[in-house]
Amino acid sequence: MPVSKDGLPRSRGVHEDLIRKLRKLLPPEDVLTDKEDLRPFECDGLSVYRRLPLVVVLPETIAQVQAIMRLCHALQVPVVARGAGTGLSGGALPLSDGVLLSLAKFKRILHIDPENAMATLQPGVRNLAISEAAAAYGMYYAPDPSSQIACTIGGNVAENSGGVHCLKYGLTVHNVLMLKVVTMEGELLTIGAETLDSPGYDLLALMAGSEGMLAVIVEVTVKLLAKPERAQVLLAAFDDVYKAGEAVGAIIAAGIIPAGLEMMDKVAIHAAEDYAHAGYPRDAEAILLCELDGTNAEVSEHIMQVRDILHRSGATEVRTAVNEAERQLFWKGRKSAFPAVGRISPDYYCMDGTIPRRQLPHVLRQISLWSEEYGLPVANVFHAGDGNLHPLILFDANKDGELARTEEFGQRILQLCVEVGGSITGEHGVGMEKINQMCIQFKAAELSQFHAVKAAFDPDGLLNPGKAVPTLQRCAEFGAMHVHHGQLPHPELERF
Repeated sequence: MPVSKDGLPRSRGVHEDLIRKLRKLLPPEDVLTDKEDLRPFECDGLSVYRRLPLVVVLPETIAQVQAIMRLCHALQVPVVARGAGTGLSGGALPLSDGVLLSLAKFKRILHIDPENAMATLQPGVRNLAISEAAAAYGMYYAPDPSSQIACTIGGNVAENSGGVHCLKYGLTVHNVLMLKVVTMEGELLTIGAETLDSPGYDLLALMAGSEGMLAVIVEVTVKLLAKPERAQVLLAAFDDVYKAGEAVGAIIAAGIIPAGLEMMDKVAIHAAEDYAHAGYPRDAEAILLCELDGTNAEVSEHIMQVRDILHRSGATEVRTAVNEAERQLFWKGRKSAFPAVGRISPDYYCMDGTIPRRQLPHVLRQISLWSEEYGLPVANVFHAGDGNLHPLILFDANKDGELARTEEFGQRILQLCVEVGGSITGEHGVGMEKINQMCIQFKAAELSQFHAVKAAFDPDGLLNPGKAVPTLQRCAEFGAMHVHHGQLPHPELERF
């Protein structure tokens, strides 16, 4: 093994030099190296993957982030940025020989500008806190992931998160105006503008969903919306999950775009009702939650139209929330579904595929067949309006082979999503979990372009390496890409 001038193995010498220099940049309590201090950072919300980082740093100024990045670039040490750790794809999984850069201290709301309908925030601000702060001005921030009470806006941008209202108001990418980011070399860049458009390439959209592979987000400016005059939720019960799926398409086909259109099957209904006591009908095979918002007149008109569509689609019961408290209670059940399902199974594996709405009945039917084949129950909870599925596969990791069977089941669901014209992810990102499925979704030429973009921002491949975009070598080993005479089509990409 090569050694440094002090006689230590080179990697050990670099690591000790790194930690020594980090302690000069930050207060001692903001550089964590003890195993018990590192343990909370070993995984994100997808706990299937766990790894202790070499060191965790907790800067609180942009200047400190820049200094850390310059140091890591000089020493060629990889960096993984981390927000609240609520991600569900292993995107914030640390590296055992790298720096875990936590943005937990970047939690200030810098400015709310109601006249221009925008807010400027540090990346550690919780999603829900944005709407709470904007409420004083009669405004709110539209994207609302189920984890909004804990997830942060920086992580939302990194994963391009959605939520129950993304059908009408879009994902994070549609609600961000400007970012400040720090590159691997420590340069501070401003991307986007405080306007609806900015000159040049749309790098803002490129950053949304980039999973920390291009730069570290240190400031976010988002759009705010005026609270609608009225918002009301309908709850429809069905005795057949496929009828519920068909009702989704019927509502959209009628030219009505709900603020939210969510679906839950019987397993999810029972779990959520036991947990949140939302008043869901326990005898239903599936329920739809349809929220309509706007002026009083248009909401009244749309409620009558949607009620009629739901009954014609086979709904056995249709309720309308009678007040704001009941509306919030209906949504509480849906937003509590993930932790609620966690109470009925030792483990669950959360999928995140997206499909065309017309394929909902077919895909749900196939998932049900596979559930019987694998002997693994599935709770279906998803954004039905935009076809973003979240099948929760229930399993017990303590049983030999059950995790492997669960992962195989999940891979088949994602492959099915691609086959019917969808995607392997809607809002949770790729991270470590779906990196092999990227080989199914994209061809070699497309992956080459992804690597070229990565190289433009991070030529040394030090930012969150090994995530989201697979090497062509990995795809060849995965068996999803043809290799000619043992040669990869782009061997120069193997280093990424």
